[in-house]
Amino acid sequence: MKMPTGEGTSLRLGVVVLAAGAGSRFSSLPGEKLTAPLDDGTVLGHVLQAVREYAPEMTVVVLGEGAERIERAITWSDEVRVGNEAPEEGIASSLRVGIQALAASSSTLEGAFVVLGDQPLLRPSTLDALAQAAQKPAAADRPFIVPRYAADPGPRNPVLIRRSAWPMVLELSGDHGLAPLIAQHPELVLDLPIDGEMPDVDRPEDLEHLRL
Repeated sequence: MKMPTGEGTSLRLGVVVLAAGAGSRFSSLPGEKLTAPLDDGTVLGHVLQAVREYAPEMTVVVLGEGAERIERAITWSDEVRVGNEAPEEGIASSLRVGIQALAASSSTLEGAFVVLGDQPLLRPSTLDALAQAAQKPAAADRPFIVPRYAADPGPRNPVLIRRSAWPMVLELSGDHGLAPLIAQHPELVLDLPIDGEMPDVDRPEDLEHLRL
């Protein structure tokens, strides 16, 4: 039986996991970055496990470059996999594909997390904290709930987007993801302090650092 979404959270939320990039700074083989071994799993596998522990209403994984390699390497659960037919257009194209898939599958979802497939330090508690913050009075007119990490204020992922702001995401283009949208509309953003950090795995040395 499906567990409730987040402990103490009444919002019906989905998750979009972005896993369509080639990862060319890590390897010349598309998909090798997300399937690289890490501890007892893979880079993407750790992300998916954190999402599963949070237990959203629905998870969409957007695949593109290296999709066949990723499909073979991951032990899937109930994630819905969708293909980005034009991953070369950048992160925004994967965001659009993921949000469209959620919108088409459920009219009752109230928001969605956008999660990066190359951030294996994702914690279920971070997702839960963002979801709970979205229910506070301070978030009433701020549809973007964004973490601010104590150890590194740069990364702003995962992002929780209330459904009212999904049309703004569908207008994005290019390879900059949500960052420009968040920067241009600070009045729509609620920052949430979070302990720790959320590093990307962009290069082999990033992964080696996580293995230490």
